[in-house]
Amino acid sequence: MISVSYHDTVNVLQGTMEDALSPFDRMEWFAHLAVAGAEPCVAIAAGPLQTAALPLVRANGRLESLVNWYSFSWRPLFSDDPELLQHIAAGLRGKSHRVTMWPVPDEDGSASSIELAFRNAGWKVSRERCDHNHVLPVNGRSFAEYWAGRPGRMRTTLKRKAKKVEWEILTRFDKAAWSEYEAVYNHSWKPEEGDPVLLKAFAQQEGDAGRLRLAIARKDGEAVAAQFWTVETGMAYIHKLAHLEEHKNLSAGTTLSAALFEHVIDKDRVDLVDFGTGDDPYKRDWMEVDRPRYRIDCLDPRQGASWPALIKRAIRRVAPAPRQS
Repeated sequence: MISVSYHDTVNVLQGTMEDALSPFDRMEWFAHLAVAGAEPCVAIAAGPLQTAALPLVRANGRLESLVNWYSFSWRPLFSDDPELLQHIAAGLRGKSHRVTMWPVPDEDGSASSIELAFRNAGWKVSRERCDHNHVLPVNGRSFAEYWAGRPGRMRTTLKRKAKKVEWEILTRFDKAAWSEYEAVYNHSWKPEEGDPVLLKAFAQQEGDAGRLRLAIARKDGEAVAAQFWTVETGMAYIHKLAHLEEHKNLSAGTTLSAALFEHVIDKDRVDLVDFGTGDDPYKRDWMEVDRPRYRIDCLDPRQGASWPALIKRAIRRVAPAPRQS
């Protein structure tokens, strides 16, 4: 027998850290999002042998995946068993006319399991690619072997510029170093930080656990580039990177990236480096595999609130493709 319950707190996910596949699958991550103002709706299906959970949030007149701009991915927790997910999906019809989930991976089968479960529960489901996830499978290489395969201009840049800056990599949180990171980011070309309080709390948490890799590059004592990575379960995650545009000629970002790649490959012995979401051209220079991330939009046809969106979806399907000149 399978029982389904719905909760307005992420505390019901307590104890998921041991089985987390990434930083974004842990109760602690969802707790950060809740503190930042999210209104959780956590759906849980418990069977005789397994449990599945969908951490959702009430937003934009629907239920959505509990994520923010820092999240690399979102997926079912504990299990992606379609039978458990189908029971959750059936019950969600009483919670909202629409459930939209992203950015869902499918290299682990998550997107396919969600799509199947919601279709079988009577929802009209649209699944579309919404983003890119560039990763590097290390495949047992040393950093030297990896670096030998990078574009020649990158290798030449590092050879010419590496000694122009001094750098350090911290594996524990340090207030002074974090202030340097924030100063670099705030004066870089990057957009305004989405939630600096949340990001700092996350960095402190990861530092306390020994998973933080915070790197600072300095020129004459001034921080000119900074990067924030974490490492766990054989994976390295590149969360944030920035450099000062007025010191672009130093190529401090390239030097810092190379130092961090060497650290996580040769010292941490990771199997995969994950560059998060986005299809920035420079990511292709460092990474070797582009994995899709999906948006799964589910509408309940039995509820009138779904009909306008269903009509728009139907029109898009029959509309002729734009002509190419």
